[in-house]
Order: sequence, then structure tokens, then C-alpha cells
Amino acid sequence: MATAKQYKDKVNWKKELRLAPGYLILTIWVIFTFVLLGWVLAASFSTTKDIFAGKALEFPTGLHFENYIKAWTTSNVSVFFLNSLQYALISCTALVIICAPAAYVLSRFDFIANKFIQTSLVSAMGVPAIMIILPLFTLIARMDILNNPLANRAVLIFLYIGINVPYTTIFLLTFFSNISHSFEEAAAIDGCSPMKTFWKIMLPMAQPGIITVTIFNFINIWNEYFISLIFANSDSLRPVAVGLYSMISSMKYTGDWAGMFAAVIIVFLPTFILYIFLSEKIIAGVTGGGVKG
Repeated sequence: MATAKQYKDKVNWKKELRLAPGYLILTIWVIFTFVLLGWVLAASFSTTKDIFAGKALEFPTGLHFENYIKAWTTSNVSVFFLNSLQYALISCTALVIICAPAAYVLSRFDFIANKFIQTSLVSAMGVPAIMIILPLFTLIARMDILNNPLANRAVLIFLYIGINVPYTTIFLLTFFSNISHSFEEAAAIDGCSPMKTFWKIMLPMAQPGIITVTIFNFINIWNEYFISLIFANSDSLRPVAVGLYSMISSMKYTGDWAGMFAAVIIVFLPTFILYIFLSEKIIAGVTGGGVKG
């Protein structure tokens, strides 16, 4: 025990004092976020009358779980939720299938257009979505497919995939670049083809990076607003972001603020659960990457 204490690092108080302002700001931000989310959660179990009376945290009439049932069934939250889930799952799966092989090839093989493709992908990440969405809308409107619900849904998924391809490819490219070449050399000695090496060895090794970028893509697509606002022209197609906005707009007619807060909690839960249970995977994906070689 004494030996353990002897080798224990001493606290550098000068360094800690220099970091104190950052700690203070972070603490204030955490407290603010906790209080805000706590109030929204309490309001979702309260009533509209209690919310406007400033008694959302007191629950004078008890807990109202029916707010969630009403939001899910009568406010179309179930439709918005399932739409976003479908868009996010299909898009994230397609992004991994498209971008993982592309990132591996760009990180491992030298060819004439390699640097040009990488530069183009990085440049594409800096293009605002508003610059390409309106021309795309004009093009798609001329194709007369926006009135077809199935085609409209496919267009939304295609746009989510296309817009996130540059970021996903660059992220995975960096991850593959940090994996040692010795794994591929060992596989080649065993007679494994490059394609088989990728699917059997390199892709499983890139699992932390794939999980991390998939989580980021899922959150981006789940919270996406601008594209769906333009292309989702009916309630049956709208994801949660546009659906919540329409609910807020209808509050002046319905006045069901407790139901709206319940809808906010329902929409917030998937991303919150991802952060809680996969936080270690996110950190490993951002900081890891196999053995450098």
C-alpha cells in the first residue's frame, strides 16, 4: 500500500488552476442542460394547466402517462418516429456498404486519381446543403416523382446517403490509414485475396470506426430538418424534426403543450440511448485505429 502511494502521481495544482475556468464553464453547461432536460421531462408528465401555472415540477394532479400515449397515437408521432427510424437505418447501412470499401481503397492503393478523389471529398464536406438542395428539387420536380410516396421516400434516402458520403469516407479513410499493413501482409502470405482480406480481416478491425461514424450519421439523419422540409410533402413521409415543427405550429389551435413535451422526449430517446450505451465505442472509434504501421 505504501509503495502504491509512493508512486502515485502528485496533483499539479498550478495546472489544475489554469484549467479551472474550463471546468467552471463545463460544470455550468452540464447543470443548465440537466435542469432544462429535467424540466422538459417533468412537463411531459404534467398537464398544460399545471405547466402554465408554474407547477410542472410539483405534479399536483399526479403523473400523466397518457400524454405519451396520446402523443404516440393521435399526434402522428409514431408515423414521424418510424419514418426517421427507416431513413436513418437504411441510410446508415448503405453508407457503410459504400464508404468502407471506398475508404479502404483510397487508404491502401496508390493510383492516379487517388489524391484528387480525397481532395474532392474534403471539398464536398464544406459545401452547404442549401446550395445543392434547391437545384436538386428543381431537377426532381421536373421528373414528376414527388407525387409518388414510394419514389419520394427513395429520394429522401438517396439524398441522406449522398450528402453523408464525403464525411463518412474521410472518417473511415483516416481510420484505415492507422491500421498496420502487417495484417494484410500476413493474409497475403496465407493466400488471401485483397477482396477477401478486406471483408474478413480489415472490416472487422475497423469496427470501432464504423460504429462511431454510424452513430454520428444516425444522429445527423435523425435530427435533419432542411432536406425533409423540402422533399417530404406529406405527414406520411415526414421525419421527427419536421413533424415536431408542425406540432409546435398547431399548438395555437390544440394547446396540448404537455403532449408536445411528451413527443419531444420520445424523439430525444433514441439518440440519448445511443450516447449512454455506446459512449465507449464512440471514444474508441475517435481515438483508436489499430496498430500504426
